[in-house]
Amino acid sequence: MGVEIKESPVGDAEFDEMAAFVRDYLEASVENEDDGGRMRWYPWHSAEYRFTHILNVVDIGERIAERTGADVDVVRVAALFHDIAKLEADQETHAEEGARIARKYLETHGDFPPSFVDQVTEAVARHSYQDDLEDLPLEIRCLVEADLLDKAGANGAALMLLRMGYEARTHVDAAEMVDRVLERGEDAAARVESDAAESIAHRRLKRVRWLKEWLEEEVPGMDARS
Repeated sequence: MGVEIKESPVGDAEFDEMAAFVRDYLEASVENEDDGGRMRWYPWHSAEYRFTHILNVVDIGERIAERTGADVDVVRVAALFHDIAKLEADQETHAEEGARIARKYLETHGDFPPSFVDQVTEAVARHSYQDDLEDLPLEIRCLVEADLLDKAGANGAALMLLRMGYEARTHVDAAEMVDRVLERGEDAAARVESDAAESIAHRRLKRVRWLKEWLEEEVPGMDARS
């Protein structure tokens, strides 16, 4: 008996259209704010950063899903929509609002199975889940793990160093700031459940530790600060 090949409900062209919709929605969220967008002066609250974060989560989520046997299409589409409302809704409600937007889009664009739409929107609605990830359905767990890991490595270190400029810190504080990224990464590594996510976390933490060690070796006084 041959292996049944599951047909993907989301083609590349459809996925690209979804991505364009998400990008345009984020940009409109900023433009529609009278004050220039919620905390727009912090780069990670800009449309450009938020969309980059979303694409990172799509990439990490796909890798975890492929290795865990999860439905890759559910994970990557949910990852694409998970923060679509981040720039216009409160932190406490952005997941539910994102799920509403995702459902409306999927039900009015294309002919996606209702079960697929339900899985995607449930994952978006629960992507900020704070309890034991073992209790989650596999696809939601993949999304939560991917979201946790995006800021756990070099990307998180670069963002934290960029933040130094906005807080008028000197470069001597760099090791201390990178140490915060390391702590966040260690917390993320402790939460993830899948071997795939643990492997990604291990590699990312190693890079941050190297960066912290290099900074402490090359900048006098930096090791005392950290």
